[in-house]
Amino acid sequence: MKQMHFTVHGKVQGVWFRAWTQDLAKELGLTGWVRNTSDGNVEGLALGEDTQLAKFKERLHDGPPLARVTQVDSAESEAEDIIDSFNVRP
Repeated sequence: MKQMHFTVHGKVQGVWFRAWTQDLAKELGLTGWVRNTSDGNVEGLALGEDTQLAKFKERLHDGPPLARVTQVDSAESEAEDIIDSFNVRP
């Protein structure tokens, strides 16, 4: 199992991005978390298999209808923790 830490830049706060990300992760069978950052971005950690993570990253570039994603940064590594669900963090 792999993990992907990601940061999404653009108009991604106040547009339901975290809830959309949680729904997407559940649809793809991923676990992890997502949260807003103080600089206006969205950050998260997703755990799953390579193919699931690739689909997830691809879809992060789209976001929900009101979002305007300008950039997605990500880094993959071997999973360090076991997380049993995908949660929205405050």
